[in-house]
Amino acid sequence: MTRAPLVALLAVLLALAVVPGIPPFWITLANNIGLAALVTLGLVLLTGVGGMTSFGQAAFVGIGAYTTAVLTTVYGLSPWASLPLVLLVTGFVAALLGLMTVRLPGFYLPLGTIAWGISLYFLFGKLDLLGRYDGIGGIPPLSIAGVSLASPQAMYVVIWLMVLAAFVATGNLLSSRTGRAIRALRGGGSAAESFGVDRARTKLTVFIYAGLLAGLSGWLYAHLQRSVNPTPFGLGIGIEYLFMAVLGGAGHIWGALVGAGAIVLLKDLLQRVTPMLVGADLQMEAVVFGAIIVIMLQTARDGLWPRLVALYTGGHHRQLAVPQADSPLPPRPAVAPGLTRRLLEVEAASKNFGGLMAVKQVSFGVSAGEIVVLIGPNGAGKSTTFNLITGVLGLSSGKVSFDGHVLADASPRQAAALGMARTFQHVKLVPDMTVLENVALGAHRRARAGTLRSLLRLDRAEEARILADAARQIDRVGLTEHLSKPAGSLALGQQRLVEIARALALDPRLILLDEPAAGLRHFEKQALAELLSKLRAEGLSVLLVEHDMGFVMGLADRIVVLNFGTLIAKGTPAEIRTHPAVIEAYLGGTE
Repeated sequence: MTRAPLVALLAVLLALAVVPGIPPFWITLANNIGLAALVTLGLVLLTGVGGMTSFGQAAFVGIGAYTTAVLTTVYGLSPWASLPLVLLVTGFVAALLGLMTVRLPGFYLPLGTIAWGISLYFLFGKLDLLGRYDGIGGIPPLSIAGVSLASPQAMYVVIWLMVLAAFVATGNLLSSRTGRAIRALRGGGSAAESFGVDRARTKLTVFIYAGLLAGLSGWLYAHLQRSVNPTPFGLGIGIEYLFMAVLGGAGHIWGALVGAGAIVLLKDLLQRVTPMLVGADLQMEAVVFGAIIVIMLQTARDGLWPRLVALYTGGHHRQLAVPQADSPLPPRPAVAPGLTRRLLEVEAASKNFGGLMAVKQVSFGVSAGEIVVLIGPNGAGKSTTFNLITGVLGLSSGKVSFDGHVLADASPRQAAALGMARTFQHVKLVPDMTVLENVALGAHRRARAGTLRSLLRLDRAEEARILADAARQIDRVGLTEHLSKPAGSLALGQQRLVEIARALALDPRLILLDEPAAGLRHFEKQALAELLSKLRAEGLSVLLVEHDMGFVMGLADRIVVLNFGTLIAKGTPAEIRTHPAVIEAYLGGTE
């Protein structure tokens, strides 16, 4: 959302608190929407953006509510003094549960959130300190300078100021270096790790942030209701929060507000209308609610917010303005062109998958400022060799050295830190991120701004440098006119060029390209060959896998040939063209 609609929304929301004649019931509904929107915002970030489904966010609301209830009624703290402790306790519990949960694969992760969500709900009802199932009453209201904020109208202002602050901070986060790392998680994160993203740490960061937003909602809820009990913090409410995130638009932060409003208003409407239609004894509200949700999800699978945006923009993509940077990102120390030292050395590399020998005793090297091409028939082990070099797979035996460092048990992040960038055989972009944002992900290791600086928008100078460099790399591969488009809307050949631009944004010493010319037209291949030749002249080393022999022969300095995981030849293009073993592997031997 741009700044003008945001200011207008703020003005409307705050006006409701002072306009005379507003029914108190409307204020109560608005308060409930605001409290739910905070939790849903965390879920949008966790589930829709980060790809981690959680059913347990209501439990974090309970932690926030019960923490302030105990601190203010038992220990006599003021409500405002309890807020930092509420966030501290909620963050600690979220970190503890996150360490046990976010590493779970597939459907085990949501099952894990169900497990601890149920556990915390029953814990709330069993502890004497928390009043068991009767809960805690007599919670003091918020006050400012001695003025009580006990009325719903006064709390309305507090709730919605915090809601809008949370949305602005979350928007800042998603438009930052950390935000791009979070958004890259949904596709599995393997590509992001190849550019220096710590996948486990990023997942935990999102999990804790979502928990903190839920804890803040619980703190507000406790001082609005002035009493707490376990009922609002059960698994059923956690599922409702997930409905809100999905219905509003799971990948869009402002969808959290739309989804929360839709669900809260729908539930209230059904509670008043359904008994009038079918009678109070049948209690059909839940049945009708479920049916309506299913229909809405069928008709708006991407959520309501994208529909609203499409109506507002007419379906056109907003052109991104690349910010002007005060200085460029610091470059990696250059390698002098023509330097012949070996940058990459692969020695007797082998990889077993059970009884299958995918790569067997493969040895070759890449010198600084050299283009080496890895060729071979399908299933020859080329992509496996790439994965061994970049740390995606561990070696069964042998050794890989890069720039004098032995990559023993290396991870993709460590390879990226040393200056090794790559593309993938099957394109790995974040489809709903723009081309500019995808390429900027490649510069992740070249920047330092963390989560807190991003939330407070203190990273803008560094962010401008990242985006300016990303735009420069996009221009190098000839895709400037597509800079503002979602990467998923491009043709396959263009997506491969985006991957190359992303790899260049790392400012690597060695770039590994897995079939970069696949899907490109003839003139695009010529442009790619010119780009790679220019990179070689600048001292960049290139290792690529390719099947287009015409493209390879006119570009490579040396060629390495694999067949069934075994190295059968290596040499200059002229030597490989007439090598008997290569001819037999590709064309078959003569009788």
